Amino acid sequence: MSAKVHENMKKTIFKGVATALVTPAAQNGAPDLEAYGRLIDWQIKEGVHALVGCGTTGESATLTEKEYEAVIQTGVKTCGGRVPFIAGTGSNNIAYAIERTKLAASLGADAALVVTPYYNKATQKGLIASFTAIADGSPIPLVLYNVPSRTGVNILPETYGVLADHPNIAAVKEANGDISAIAETLEIVGDRLDVYSGNDDQTLPILALGGKGVVSVLSNLLPKETSQLTDRFFMGDVTGSANLQLKFLPLIKALFSEVNPIPAKAAMSAMGYGENVLRLPLTPMNEEKKEKLFSLMRQAGIALSI
Repeated sequence: MSAKVHENMKKTIFKGVATALVTPAAQNGAPDLEAYGRLIDWQIKEGVHALVGCGTTGESATLTEKEYEAVIQTGVKTCGGRVPFIAGTGSNNIAYAIERTKLAASLGADAALVVTPYYNKATQKGLIASFTAIADGSPIPLVLYNVPSRTGVNILPETYGVLADHPNIAAVKEANGDISAIAETLEIVGDRLDVYSGNDDQTLPILALGGKGVVSVLSNLLPKETSQLTDRFFMGDVTGSANLQLKFLPLIKALFSEVNPIPAKAAMSAMGYGENVLRLPLTPMNEEKKEKLFSLMRQAGIALSI
């Protein structure tokens, strides 16, 4: 495929910060769509560049079909085209992932976040076949999501080299934690595939290697500051960007002191966005860790409603 075809068929979905939104909960555990709308409005006003709904942080694995559809509809409607809205649509059942991607597109999502098939543990050949099938059937561009700590499978740089040729595979959220492998991926794919950090503590290193931004959990709490981190980098203020990366490392560590989104849900509930209610197998945050998280949030200037 020629460079001209890539240029015509592939566009960068966003540059900077996409918040991996929590799904606020009502007291009975149902999605609190009013709080979700408020959260989205605030995120956009604070300067984020895109939003991701029904990803891992949004507890997509335990949403019913009806709930999933309502959350995506609310997200798209509230965004109103102000920033791209990316819907999580991945599954280890590829036929289901294709149908969910088509559903998200029909609801107005701008792109789909598609995680590697989990549990089944596909080979690299299987990953290529699976992502190709989803991309072939999708009306919207895909952001692949590599998070081997959760799925048990890792996308290799040479596999990205093959997938990057598909006109409907636009980007990857890379959360394998291996900076050397990410550098190798960027060298192989060039401008055929955008790379986003999937780990808040690696945003600046991945930007420095040529990444386009971050899909962030931190920006649920600090959308303005997280956006400033990427904005400053792209404006050439690498020192300013690095200062923010280092400043928020303790808070990032606290946000991942238990399995995501347990801490993020506690944090956003304390900020007035829904109740701190999770669905099994997730359980509320350890009290000692929660108090440390809240202390760091206050130090960062975040007002808590508790």
